[in-house]
Amino acid sequence: MSTASAAPARKKASFPFWAQVLAGLAAGVLLGWLARTFDVAWLKELLNTVGTIFVQLLRVIVVPLVLTALIVSITQLRHVANAAKLAVQTLAWFAITAFISVLIGIGLGVLTNPGASASIGTEGARAVATQGTWLDFIKGLVPVNFLGLEASSRFNADAATVATSLNFNVLQLVVLGIALGAAALAVGEKANPFIEVAGSLLAVFQKLVWWVILLAPIGTAALIGRAVATYGWDLIAPLGIFTLDVYLGCAIVMFGLYPLLLKMHGLSVRRWFSGAWESITLAFVTRSSIGTLPVTQSNTINKLGVPQSYASFAVPLGATTKMDGCAAIYPALAAITVAQLFDIPLGLQHYVLIAFVAVVGSAATAGLTGAIVMLTLTLSTLGLPLEGVGLLLAIDPILDMARTATNVAGQSLIPTIVAKRNGILDEDVYNGRRTPDADDVRLAAAHA
Repeated sequence: MSTASAAPARKKASFPFWAQVLAGLAAGVLLGWLARTFDVAWLKELLNTVGTIFVQLLRVIVVPLVLTALIVSITQLRHVANAAKLAVQTLAWFAITAFISVLIGIGLGVLTNPGASASIGTEGARAVATQGTWLDFIKGLVPVNFLGLEASSRFNADAATVATSLNFNVLQLVVLGIALGAAALAVGEKANPFIEVAGSLLAVFQKLVWWVILLAPIGTAALIGRAVATYGWDLIAPLGIFTLDVYLGCAIVMFGLYPLLLKMHGLSVRRWFSGAWESITLAFVTRSSIGTLPVTQSNTINKLGVPQSYASFAVPLGATTKMDGCAAIYPALAAITVAQLFDIPLGLQHYVLIAFVAVVGSAATAGLTGAIVMLTLTLSTLGLPLEGVGLLLAIDPILDMARTATNVAGQSLIPTIVAKRNGILDEDVYNGRRTPDADDVRLAAAHA
């Protein structure tokens, strides 16, 4: 027998999913540049259409995915020793990292004065329609119906028609999911069929999301291409310092704060980035923590070694409430920028309020693309003009990519740290020394 025939067959080199997404990003930048530079109308329309369809596919699954994920995550706590302790520690670390992140945002804003250097006028500024106040935030916690659906109508004067659309309040879905999960735990054995159905539905919805996520390289090219073709440097330049501050703040948190916390807990920074990178890159292009949820949870369990029973609680909760990018760094920098644009001085009490809103009100962002509600909540708390939000909207999609990537990074970091602190982290899996057990393999197969 020849040596060649006896040698085991080599696996074909695979093209990692994160590399596919980055390739789509590069292709999108090129297509967007071509569409903008040469004013190719059909290419702009194609990028817009494909990008819109991709986002719509993700959004359509959000309601059942969030609801079933939270129900299952709460009921999973019955299998976890010291569940209450883990839950408290998770929320505490959410708050700690949010507080440090907002301090980083405030520090950058004070040092660079992004509003003072902005070449943009405030004469035509208008307040956005979507606003947030503490009263709205509190009322928003109470579901108006079972799925948190809200109807809105818009009158088209040119066509003399009224268009009605249904939207959903993710914050209300969070409350519903937690309440249903807690009720199932309280009922006991009689709720087992309900819990099994919720688990089955979650598996189905996760499968649907994975199918959509397989289209991410194409969606990435379209979304990035649309952003480049639509916005370009012309709109970014007037707020260039502010844009750089947001990206720098997110980079400091992701590549400075998070690695420091990992080192403090004796964990390899390289291994964590290797395990979380797929979800981080997907979040960057989709701009949705919830849309990235299945990838984040799978990576946290299968690559970082967090037990499934705990990760099933912590990661979905983080996807709806853990927002270091959208709820800490960005509102701090945006508030300082708006104040400087309108020549309103900020004192120590204002910075304290910014930090308070970031830590307490982060759930207002609710894992959706954009952070307008959180920003208006911050501005209204400080008494700053809400018209300032309109001045920042033009470049919001560009900023939201870095913000969401930071959010998702934190959503896998905190469960990893808490698991390590409580001695339940599988460090062999974390360090790549063995494959996950049978339960983890079944979860990984959900997207196969």
